[in-house]
Amino acid sequence: MSELPKTFDPAEIEQRWYAHWESNGLFRPERPGAQPWTIVNPPPNVTGSLHIGHALDNTLQDILVRHARLKGMDARWVVGMDHAGIATQMVVERQLNARQQKRTDFTREEFIAKVWEWKAESGGAITGQLRRLGCSMDWSDERFTMDEGFSKAVLKVFVDLHKQGLIYRDKRLVNWDPGLGTAISDLEVETREVAGKFWHLRYPLADGSGFIHVATTRPETMLADMAVAVHPTDERYAALVGKQVRLPITGRLIPIVADEHADPELGSGAVKITPGHDFNDFEVGRRAGIEARDMLNMLDAKAMICQTSDGLIPAELIGLDRFDARDKVVARLKDEGFLIPWTDKDGNEHDAEPRKIQTPFGDRSGVVIEPWLTDQWYVDAATLAKPAIEAVRSGATKIVPKSWEKTYFNWMENIQPWCVSRQLWWGHRIPAWFAEDGSVYVAESEAEAQAQAGEGVALTQDEDVLDTWFSSALWPFATLGWPENDDPTLGGRYPNDVLISGFDILFFWDARMMMQGLHFMKEVPFKTLYLHGLVRAADGAKMSKSKGNVVDPLGLIDQYGADALRFFMAAMESQGRDVKMDEKRVEGYRNFATKLWNAARFAQSNGIRASEHVEAPRATLAVNKWIIAETVSTVQAMDIAFADHRFDGAANTIYQFTWSRFCDWYLELIKPVLQTEGAEGAEETRQVAGWVLDQILVMLHPFMPFITEELWSKMGDRPDTPIITAQWPMADARALDPEAAQEIDWLIRLVSELRAARTELNVPPGARLALHVRDAHADTLERLTRQNAALARLARVDRAEGEAPAGGALQIVVDEATYVLPLEGVIDLDAERARLTKAIASAEKERDSLNARLSNPAFAEKAKPEAVEKARADHAEKSAEAARLSAALGRLG
Repeated sequence: MSELPKTFDPAEIEQRWYAHWESNGLFRPERPGAQPWTIVNPPPNVTGSLHIGHALDNTLQDILVRHARLKGMDARWVVGMDHAGIATQMVVERQLNARQQKRTDFTREEFIAKVWEWKAESGGAITGQLRRLGCSMDWSDERFTMDEGFSKAVLKVFVDLHKQGLIYRDKRLVNWDPGLGTAISDLEVETREVAGKFWHLRYPLADGSGFIHVATTRPETMLADMAVAVHPTDERYAALVGKQVRLPITGRLIPIVADEHADPELGSGAVKITPGHDFNDFEVGRRAGIEARDMLNMLDAKAMICQTSDGLIPAELIGLDRFDARDKVVARLKDEGFLIPWTDKDGNEHDAEPRKIQTPFGDRSGVVIEPWLTDQWYVDAATLAKPAIEAVRSGATKIVPKSWEKTYFNWMENIQPWCVSRQLWWGHRIPAWFAEDGSVYVAESEAEAQAQAGEGVALTQDEDVLDTWFSSALWPFATLGWPENDDPTLGGRYPNDVLISGFDILFFWDARMMMQGLHFMKEVPFKTLYLHGLVRAADGAKMSKSKGNVVDPLGLIDQYGADALRFFMAAMESQGRDVKMDEKRVEGYRNFATKLWNAARFAQSNGIRASEHVEAPRATLAVNKWIIAETVSTVQAMDIAFADHRFDGAANTIYQFTWSRFCDWYLELIKPVLQTEGAEGAEETRQVAGWVLDQILVMLHPFMPFITEELWSKMGDRPDTPIITAQWPMADARALDPEAAQEIDWLIRLVSELRAARTELNVPPGARLALHVRDAHADTLERLTRQNAALARLARVDRAEGEAPAGGALQIVVDEATYVLPLEGVIDLDAERARLTKAIASAEKERDSLNARLSNPAFAEKAKPEAVEKARADHAEKSAEAARLSAALGRLG
């Protein structure tokens, strides 16, 4: 046993123990024949740094993998990084720009070589940061979505899906980022509310009989309008359906069509349709019989105006930026009389109505996204989604919390084709080769594509790369050796046992893993999908750099230690709720670690050391029987919480047991036994206390790995059994002793009541009071005799015989007995009664005032929700205060 320093220093402990665990292979110890248990981490971007969301996500994963390891399983946490196509290419391009170079100064191969150089020199900083958090990942087999083995899996999946008709090339609308020059996923689109305008236009009917009015937030798109839609039941336009409109500026003839997309209650009820530049309009156009190949495109890849296939856009608009073109189009519409002015409340006319517009931006480029019609590669997601839907319905994969199932089903049942091509250089290049006649050959290698095309056919590989979500969708099985490993269970590790994910990537990653896993492995990728919430600012706002409310987890680790941050994350992770950041609570859990440290120092100073057995020692003293039973109950509660994925329940259970039961009560109750020479039961108490402390350290280890390993090592010599590979406690019901438990629980209640009453009545802390007892049963009197020393020390009372003398006294009732403590000469009774009466009146006044405010419907309707919530909390506090003070006054008799 090594003596613990007086001061708990997290930084020194964390660095030393993590290096020890990793260098000794303890994150994946040799356990032949043990049950495999597997979890894969959501691969962070190679460009990324640890943010507070990562801290939550990885803390929860590490808790589960450490728990599984303690349960004796062959636990493996698969770790790796995502190549992050857009983000990584942007980082390298910025470096080139700083040297007055650009990507196109190099060949594709030269640029990709520079990206690999950047990765070797600067990429993957987050892996060191995950180590600081204490993540016990299998670093010995770290994966990368662009490594050789994983890339083979990606190519095979693409080629196989293409052969099966589940990947195809099509012309559809995509989210196009003009700044980056690529299609991006919905996840990479950030919708912001901006100050915009709503223009009202009149389109002339081709027969000259009148006009039809439409409105738009993007007037430049009228250059590619192909229809005007009205609702089929809108009688105002029934006679116009089938007629034509001659568009201003271009002179294009377009039909008036009936479609339910048009809302008769919104504006004029008529809607301009630009199928090549609006997702809703695209579907209207298809329903109207317009093929995608025939839809007009008026923008190039940089969102500059280009000529449409019918050649009707005026030459002076060609080459203009979309927003410059907007100004020109509006001016021309106004000059030609096709712009309907908007009149404000003061009667003043304006070209457009001011509106708040929900506008899509690229999350990385910051540029307004354009729906753009291009040829891209698509996955038939609807077909792949069917088995994934059934897997959740059947329970093959359980979603926790269950409330997310409805969202999952809704998205999967309405899923759209998945665009998987990106116009980048960095990533998995699409394994498709084109011949000069437009024929496409899809194969895992150029040689195979050439064999398909035949000798002498010149082939050019597709310039695009695959969406990074396409490759990461294979993470649960491609990281485990597929396709080289043809074992359908991949050594018992597929399906993975659980996946932990933020709810915000349920569709972009989790659902796609379900689809690909079921299709290629014929089994779900994970048995349980646990979805956690977001980490928000203390006021519930979403964290963002622009708001200045982002919290750096590494800064919190520097200040409070990784264990404190981890415990905060677990304790606050309540299923179905977001986590509100609260640095004071992180500090509180650092204090919890310090309390445990001091408890271990107390144990050492009193001859308590590590237990030599997993089973509880034999106990004869009631206090020892009680703490053993409390330990067993805690193990049972922890087991249930882990089975139900209740991280908060498990964390709060071990917290309460450690702080309240063990530190505050048990160590206090056994001090006389330990510190009195020759006391009966001293050796038994040391053995029990050492055993209980061991159980605490093991149960706490998944949450606070560093301090528990340090204390475990210092409490006894056990170099071959570090706590990371120790044994999870057994919930042995035979150790329960109801009679002992009832006695100590009674003692704790009695001492607590006495202490509270003394405090409420301002009894000096050092004053010793006489304790008279009325109406006590025989067994209570026996307990009082047995626990006389504990009561004298913990409550500062001395047992007195006979009736209490007349006069003011403190009175409390515990079970059937009344305890009377005379206060004459101890406090000024009249002054105390006056103080309590005044305090009660004040508390009741505030209580009633708050109640009146809460009862006022106007307050509940108009006040901010946080103000209403605070008023409710204050009302509850003042109500409890008034009741407590009234009880204290009543105790004076």
